[in-house]
Amino acid sequence: MTSPAISRFEVPEFKNLPEDIQSRMTEIQEKAGFIPNVFLALSYRPDELRAFMAYHDALILRDSGLSKAEKEMIIVATSAKNDCLYCAVAHGAILRIYAKDSKISDQIATDYTKADITDKQKAMLDFAIKTATNAAEISEADLKQLRAFGFSEDDIWDIGAITALFALSNRMASLAAMRPNDEFYTMGRNF
Repeated sequence: MTSPAISRFEVPEFKNLPEDIQSRMTEIQEKAGFIPNVFLALSYRPDELRAFMAYHDALILRDSGLSKAEKEMIIVATSAKNDCLYCAVAHGAILRIYAKDSKISDQIATDYTKADITDKQKAMLDFAIKTATNAAEISEADLKQLRAFGFSEDDIWDIGAITALFALSNRMASLAAMRPNDEFYTMGRNF
């Protein structure tokens, strides 16, 4: 039985990818034990993959008032709202690991308002969902509410920027019909 395709578009052979992309994917594989299909699928256009990874790293790896788990909560909640299977599954696995909680990503993907998270985190996700679905309606009142929960201006920017980057990612994953790696489904389930 052959494995299902990971993308509707041609996935270049690893050996034919530019050296810097091969190197980055090898680093990821050494850390995770596999190469996430998103990197393989987006390697269809190497320059765009580089830009995506650079923006991803600038947002996700930077020191922030948001924890690593909170950043992943934003990605899972908005990806689920955007019906993006790849991102909800892949980032759900990462969230489970960062939060050390086997249920958190399922709760957030299904209905974050009933998840076992703080009121502050629910306010963060309310704002992320509004940014994902009705960004034109964001008002000063929305920002004031986040500030009341203790979010800084940089935190608010991070919430919006992470939501925006993953709106792009969600749409590209849906366009390409990206298939989540099987490994993501079981990661972080044993806490």
